[in-house]
Amino acid sequence: MSLTAEALGNEFRGYLEAEPGPKGREKVRDRLKQVLTDAEFVAKYLREDTREREVIYEDPKLGFCILAHHYRGPKDSPPHDHGPSWAIYGQAKGETLMNDYELLEAASEDKPGKVKKTRSYPLTPGIAHVYNEGDLHSPHRTASTHLIRIEGMNMEKVRRLKYQAV
Repeated sequence: MSLTAEALGNEFRGYLEAEPGPKGREKVRDRLKQVLTDAEFVAKYLREDTREREVIYEDPKLGFCILAHHYRGPKDSPPHDHGPSWAIYGQAKGETLMNDYELLEAASEDKPGKVKKTRSYPLTPGIAHVYNEGDLHSPHRTASTHLIRIEGMNMEKVRRLKYQAV
């Protein structure tokens, strides 16, 4: 029987309940790296018809979400954090160049914050990376990609501030 998103979510809940915070998230990331190489799981959830953002599991107790993403063609995102939450990006197909940023000037509702790029690194199939609260980053894709992302809460329900690279 192949792994389901619900079974994976239950595993992740166990890690996050046992060790809340960054240590639990690192365990989730390590398990996600294994899942990214599970051909059956990838074929089931990261199909050609997968939407750009598809929630495949939302935890009823802790509120975290597992998302499947299929980005078609090149795509850039501006620098961002995940507001009061965290995220784990896991690359399944293709490559994402991830950029990390240092905060230079805080954002407000009226004005974007200013950030400076500090490093860039590739996410290739089987690689997963944790972004804790406040970690500023931006993905750059030159071609189509598939990834699994875990959000500490459903970010569709969270308003976030904007940032601008300088």
